[in-house]
Amino acid sequence: MTRKIGIIGMGNVGAACAHYIVACGFADDLVLIDENEQKVQADALDFEDAMANLPYHTNITINDYHQLDDADVVISSVGHIKLLGGDHPNRFAELKPTGSDVANVAQKLKQTAFNGVLIVISNPNDVMTSLYQELTGLPKAQVIGTGTLLDGARMKRAVGKAFAVDPRSVTGYNLGEHGNSQFTAWSTVKVMDQPVADLAQQNGLDLAQINEDVRMGGFTVFNGKGYTNYGVSTAAVRLALAVINDAHSELPVSNYRSEYGVYLSYPAIIGRGGVLKQLQLDLPQDELDKLQASADYIKKNLQ
Repeated sequence: MTRKIGIIGMGNVGAACAHYIVACGFADDLVLIDENEQKVQADALDFEDAMANLPYHTNITINDYHQLDDADVVISSVGHIKLLGGDHPNRFAELKPTGSDVANVAQKLKQTAFNGVLIVISNPNDVMTSLYQELTGLPKAQVIGTGTLLDGARMKRAVGKAFAVDPRSVTGYNLGEHGNSQFTAWSTVKVMDQPVADLAQQNGLDLAQINEDVRMGGFTVFNGKGYTNYGVSTAAVRLALAVINDAHSELPVSNYRSEYGVYLSYPAIIGRGGVLKQLQLDLPQDELDKLQASADYIKKNLQ
């Protein structure tokens, strides 16, 4: 059984996803699609040149949607990240142009036999994930956004730095929109199995300041180099691997939550069929209120 992944959109993020997949041998077949024919051809050739120095081989094809017929996973990284700058950064700046691109891609996907899991990186993430599901007609469980899987990684980085531990020693979630209304659910966060709120109080640390570092992390990277790519591409590939390996991994991703009537980030069990099970956290009222506010914000922009 071969492992097949498609990537649609070979900008900085899509290319970083592809490089991670090729360098680590995560797929047997990789399909790269982009409107810029010259760019995608160049990337494919560059990856093929790299294989002589890699322990893995990946078969690469370009710009053929029907090669996605039997793909396990398709990653959408189309977007217009250059619109995110300014004094008040907001991922919804990408809404109209990226929405148009998503509609075009969804129409082409619908003409294929693809019935795998669609992983959406495109921003605003929750809205674009919802749009893809509606336009492709794929089951909701099979259309997933990277959502706050990235924000959670940023939280673990910030908390790990604050307490001088490896970020993998931090557990917990960021929930809601992948955007300005996302929040760290501090009630879920632990450092080496100790509640972070207790440790912060003992060490005189301000969780609100750490949370702001998390919220603005992507924009800090963007303002420094004009785009973000490594963090989000790693999140997308991790999610793709959970699908391909039928890993049953617990991950905070953008998935459709019927109680909120919208896609937003909340932990779910991810495997071969996409979302296999949705979890239910025991959150305090203030975090439930933040989650509802985030859901309302997403729904407002969906309209």
